Amino acid sequence: MHDYLIVGSGLFASVFAHEAKKQGKSVLVLERRNHIGGNVYCEEKEGIRIHKYGAHIFHTDYKDVWDYVNQFVDFNNYVNSPIANYNGELYNLPFNMNTFSKMWGVATPAEAAAIIDEQRKVITGKPKNLEEQAISLVGTDIYTKLIKGYTEKQWGRSCVDLPAFIIQRLPVRYTFDNNYFNDRYQGIPIGGYNKLVNALLDGIEVRLGVDYNLQRKEYQEIAETVVYTGAIDAYFDYCLGPLEYRSLRFETERMEEENHQGVAVMNYTDWETPYTRSIEHKHFDFGKQSVTYVTKEYPADWKPGDEAYYPVNDDKNQKLYARYAELAKKEKNVIFGGRLAEYKYYDMDDVIKRALDVSRDIFRR
Repeated sequence: MHDYLIVGSGLFASVFAHEAKKQGKSVLVLERRNHIGGNVYCEEKEGIRIHKYGAHIFHTDYKDVWDYVNQFVDFNNYVNSPIANYNGELYNLPFNMNTFSKMWGVATPAEAAAIIDEQRKVITGKPKNLEEQAISLVGTDIYTKLIKGYTEKQWGRSCVDLPAFIIQRLPVRYTFDNNYFNDRYQGIPIGGYNKLVNALLDGIEVRLGVDYNLQRKEYQEIAETVVYTGAIDAYFDYCLGPLEYRSLRFETERMEEENHQGVAVMNYTDWETPYTRSIEHKHFDFGKQSVTYVTKEYPADWKPGDEAYYPVNDDKNQKLYARYAELAKKEKNVIFGGRLAEYKYYDMDDVIKRALDVSRDIFRR
């Protein structure tokens, strides 16, 4: 018997497991993949740590979360400054004076603001869809070149068919600042995310290759409480129907060159390029190896059994999730937490904070 059976080994699961062990609790972790770490797992090749499930840049404004992760691993000073590639035209992200200067040849914030304000006027009244919402925030040129194609590839549907709330706000800076995040703390773990997760799960039994939803009978009586971080609809065997997600497909290529694209993350914002991003992993660690690895990230339709990356948070799916959440409340001795269990896109710091809040609430009782 264990006090806690934890399903999954991503950040929510690993933080909760660590906090439970600190309280003297007996913990068993089940992971359906052949490695721990969830989507932050890195695969090392020739000294280059490859972000196997897409780029993960840690950033936070929570000092307590920053102090927490720094107990386990030091962070480098990597700053996320992606580039947008629109049919070979390169623009700085997020939208800032470097972007506006390249797009319109302007030199002052006042000139850039005047163009954006004029272009916003084509939208009158409350925006009815994502396209109208985006134009109302940043104007037609930025929308057309840097938002429309990327977004439609990402979600697999036209921007006029996507709800406005997906883009509630867009960063527009009238300064020459290419730092994508405004957060106070930012970086990549020195030694990779595996080092962080290994430290969190140190001394805890982990069983790999175990799909809890398929092998539930085997583990039904093994622990007093289950902490479930998998997909909530899968837990209930899709009894109310499947929630919708977008998935991703990755193609990684080894290249005999030291520096292929000059930046860790390049977004492809035109429709002609079938992938949304290319990631040159060595730049996360300022690598100087004589070879490089570049991953192309392709959005993909999702079906049950595929890896789920992005919840489709439209009204229909939110209503369905609310029904699953009601079922979850009735489950005895089961804690649902994390991106899939809560059908919510979490940044890494938010999921760590959520896990800490849940665990502290439980262990204070």
